[in-house]
Amino acid sequence: MREIEVFIDTEEIAEFFFHELVKRGYVPSEEELEEIADITFEYLIEKSIIDEEDDDE
Repeated sequence: MREIEVFIDTEEIAEFFFHELVKRGYVPSEEELEEIADITFEYLIEKSIIDEEDDDE
């Protein structure tokens, strides 16, 4: 299997969840969205879907 480079932006994740939650009748706070985005990012790392790299690389 070949490896591809993927960039994950937690702000983009938060925006995605905001729009999806609003469509379902929820209005999350900015703090809640940041937590959801962080949890999603951590989940992707835990499942080895992504690897976290330093910005220095």
